[in-house]
This record gives sequence, structure tokens and C-alpha cells, in this order.
Amino acid sequence: MNKTEAKILLDKYANGKCTEEELAILHTWYLEQEVIDFDISAEEVEAAKEKIWNNLPVHQEVATKTIKLFPSILIKRIAVAAAVVLSVSLGYYVTQKDKLKSVYETAKLEQIVPGGNKATLTLADGSKIDLNKMSNGILGDENGTRIVKTDDGKIFYNHDEAAKTVAWNTLNIPAGGYYNVTLSDGTIVWLNSKSSLKYPTAFIGKERVVELTGEGYFEVAHKENQPFKVITEQQTVEVLGTHFNINAYSDEQSTTTTLLEGSVRINAAGNQKLLSPNNQAKLISGNIMVRLFDAENAIDWVSNDFFFDDEDLGSITRQLSRWYDVEFSYPTNLAELKFSGRISRNINIKQVLKIMELTKMVNFKVEGRRITVTP
Repeated sequence: MNKTEAKILLDKYANGKCTEEELAILHTWYLEQEVIDFDISAEEVEAAKEKIWNNLPVHQEVATKTIKLFPSILIKRIAVAAAVVLSVSLGYYVTQKDKLKSVYETAKLEQIVPGGNKATLTLADGSKIDLNKMSNGILGDENGTRIVKTDDGKIFYNHDEAAKTVAWNTLNIPAGGYYNVTLSDGTIVWLNSKSSLKYPTAFIGKERVVELTGEGYFEVAHKENQPFKVITEQQTVEVLGTHFNINAYSDEQSTTTTLLEGSVRINAAGNQKLLSPNNQAKLISGNIMVRLFDAENAIDWVSNDFFFDDEDLGSITRQLSRWYDVEFSYPTNLAELKFSGRISRNINIKQVLKIMELTKMVNFKVEGRRITVTP
């Protein structure tokens, strides 16, 4: 960043108009300076000092969000940096820089925001559509089935009953994303972060089949003579019309199926289990174990909540990694620490980590998008 750009950002900072991205840029630039030299006149120096000083919170009855984020030491130091040639001893500089690093770490935490509606749609011919960049309306036509994006950021398939052939589409959700799709039969699917769903543009034949990786919540449209099947890497779930959630991430120890309404049959490695509402099945090494479970808790992610029920740190950090697109590391002896509670997925990661630190069981250090957990 050159001097002109720095002056512009410093002026925006003084007026409380910096965006979060500009604040991060400003702090990075400032921490890298050992000597800050601006070619400005004595009159400009005094004017800049007065302007910035008058914008400090001590002179304002109501401070802006930008100003409130930072302690007075940082604001005063930036005020000086913007106005005068700063010449300091190395020892003094290092002391101040160390103090500011903690502030900068806080600013970086503020940058790690929750996920949102993000997805890429791959059509039958291999072409890809970034749904975030597409306007609402008709996205395309696949063998007589129209693909439509709605005003609320969802997609649905409008199938022409006269069509006799189908094409296969794949909806891919990145880290920090989720999406909702209504299939041609009226089945609604919510997909969580780092998940994908492969499905036909129309269901023709004796059964309806889709393929899932990651996590999805299904509200299947009832069709008596056309069962619906969800295939994952390790199991097949068969239904007629029902509501259920499947967690089939490859980095989890088990594939979990939770039933809310209706009934489903799970087939895996030659084993079968029939689930009733509020049953949860865990598939581990080909064995299906069923327990009673409050099924609503399994789909809290659909309404943007995390629900942890005596859940180990490893599982929790994997969920946070997918949603906030970050990476965690921790000693193996911490992996089995258990946590319970409910946390909104709409808050930034700084707030999530603070809540977990209140347990006095763990602490977090953030470096870029890498988070280290310590006792």
C-alpha cells in the first residue's frame, strides 16, 4: 500500500467509515511499518491531528462500531502515524507492536464470518453455474425440465411430464455454504457445507434415486409406486414419503441417519434396519446401531444452529471447519473432551470460540484461517 492509499484509509478510519476488510488492510500495513514518513506540511500535520483526535470515542457521545472495536492506544498511535514522521527506538517500537498484535488478531477473527447461500450447479454437459452470481429466473433447460432460481436464493426443477429422457445434475456446496433445492417430484433437500447431491432432472421409471455426499435433510414427496432412495458411500436409505437427515461426511467415524416423520429402511453391508420417528441409526464398520433421539436436534443446522449433545471436540471442530472454512489443530489428548449446548451459526467465529472458552477447558489461538486449540 502506497502513501496515498494509506492516507485515504486513515482518513476513512478517522471518520468511522472503514469496512472490515479495509480495517484489516490498515492494521496489517501499520504493523509492518517501523518508520512512517509522510511528506505533509506543518499545517497539514496539525489539521490531521485535530481531525483524528476529534473523532476519538472520548469526544463522542456515541461511537461508531468501527471506533468501538479498538482501544484508545491504537487510535492514538494511528492518529500520530497519519500526521507526523514517526521516529521511535527499536525497543519502544517492539513493545507497541506486540500490544497491537492482539488487536490485529481480534480484527482477523472478525473477518471469519458465518457461511451462507453458496453452491455450484454442474449440468449434464459438464458446464458449471455459480448460483451466487446468477440472477433469479430460469437458469436453463435440461431435456424438457426447466431449472429456476427463486427470489429467496433456492432452485427448483419444473418437469414437463411429456419428457421421456432425463439428464443428471450435481449440486456442490463449498465450505462455508449451504443450499436448498426442490427436485422435479417436489422433494425438498437442504444441503450442508462441503456436501453434494447428484440427481436426475426428472424421475422416470420404477424408483427415484439420488446420490449424497456430506449432509442433507430430505422432505420426500410421497409417491406410492415410486420409492425414493438416497445412496451414500456406505449405505442406501429407501423411503416412500418422509422427513429424514443423513450425515455421511467421509471424515466422520459413522454415517448417521435420523428420522423425523414416516419410515425408512437402511441397507448397508448386507444388514437392514427399519427406522421409526425419533430413531437415529449409526452405521459403523457395516454395523447399524439404532437409538432413540430427539430428531429435531439433528436438523438444527437447517435453521442455522449448532447442537452439541455431549459431543467430542474432534466432531465439533470438524463442524466449525466446514461452516467457517477454517482449519483446527489440537493435541490428541484434547480430542475426546465433551461439550453440550446450542450455538447460533449466524454469529462470527470469535463469538463461538469465546463461548467455548467459558468452559475453562480450552483456549484458542488464531493465525489466518488456522486455529490452534490448547488446554
